[in-house]
Amino acid sequence: MAKKKWMKTRHKIITRLAYLILKPYSVFKYGIKIEKFKEQGNRSYLVLFNHQTAFDQFFVGMAFKGPIYYVASEDLFSQGFVSTLIKFLVAPIPIRKQTTDASAVMNCIRVAREGGTIAIAPEGNRTYDGKPVFMNPAIAPLAKKLKLPIALYRIEGGYGVHPRWSDVVRKGKMMGYVSKVIEPEEYKSMSNEELFSVIKDGLAVNEAGLGGKFFHKKNAECLERVFYVCHKCGLSEFESNGDVIKCKKCGEEIKHLPTKELESKNGGFPFNFVGEWYDFQCDFINNLNVNDYINAPIYTDKIALSKINVFKNRELLNADLTARLYGNKITVGELTFDFSVINAVTVLGKNKLNIYTDDALYQFKGDKRFNALKYMNIYYRYKNLNSEEIDEKFLGL
Repeated sequence: MAKKKWMKTRHKIITRLAYLILKPYSVFKYGIKIEKFKEQGNRSYLVLFNHQTAFDQFFVGMAFKGPIYYVASEDLFSQGFVSTLIKFLVAPIPIRKQTTDASAVMNCIRVAREGGTIAIAPEGNRTYDGKPVFMNPAIAPLAKKLKLPIALYRIEGGYGVHPRWSDVVRKGKMMGYVSKVIEPEEYKSMSNEELFSVIKDGLAVNEAGLGGKFFHKKNAECLERVFYVCHKCGLSEFESNGDVIKCKKCGEEIKHLPTKELESKNGGFPFNFVGEWYDFQCDFINNLNVNDYINAPIYTDKIALSKINVFKNRELLNADLTARLYGNKITVGELTFDFSVINAVTVLGKNKLNIYTDDALYQFKGDKRFNALKYMNIYYRYKNLNSEEIDEKFLGL
């Protein structure tokens, strides 16, 4: 019995209607200039784009003709009725975020053979600091399997307009455009490593060096979702208000300027941009012996705990629990997540935390200022420190 086609006529209709609304909204809200990909013709493409804002997929869609089939993580497909509706309307391609998902590859091949355009953010994560994050090299062999022309779509200014850690959209300018097309005849002769290098370089955007000004009275608000290491005190906690973030231990106050630069109210702050501070924090954690922090929690947070029934729904287990982060585990209620047996930890959206075990997927959601990043960083530091690859620097992003 033949499989039903992935591509449906309704996807074209929904796409046209959606972008009639979304294009003026995007220009008004994000100040984006979207360059239409005029060379598309009637061809289908593999569109690869860097990931800066929660709206990136819509920017990509507005540059191309016809429906685009986006590869999306299991979180989108675990929202019950909402997920069912999204699948009906636009049929994204599901992928399990922290595994090698053979079914996702087969579905991509299926869509490509039907003549569909596929879009993937190879980084799989939005940047926290305006610089590129880890990109899985598996994107190169996948691209070769699909045998589609590759369109590299660059988004610039997105971090300045709406940083991942912020709830507010700044007044500023951004743009999205196809910067390069790699034809199948061109990449056929490349090794996977060579193709990956071309893709990685083509999508590498460092927002700190792009300039521009981005205005909002809350320019620093929620930066504590990112930072938990002070250059003076080490492990710490922060609180933000308006355009200032403050260390709770030493009281240093840092102002976030419209230029994306950082400035200490007292002088002497060693970092010019969020990216420099973020690099310092990563270096600090990569030199931290987390095995010294197994008897008392490093941090505690109030969280809501849910179980994600993958590709089905989210089941709230308890809305009022305390999560305790140690150097070798996380405890919450009666559950203990021992780092030696957890499969992966990742951050979703602004500050949700997913914990992957053999048997289940759990999600932590804290309050507005919850820093999920530190849980992921400490977990990967433990894994790196207690494995043979002690020099590994990967902390989850």
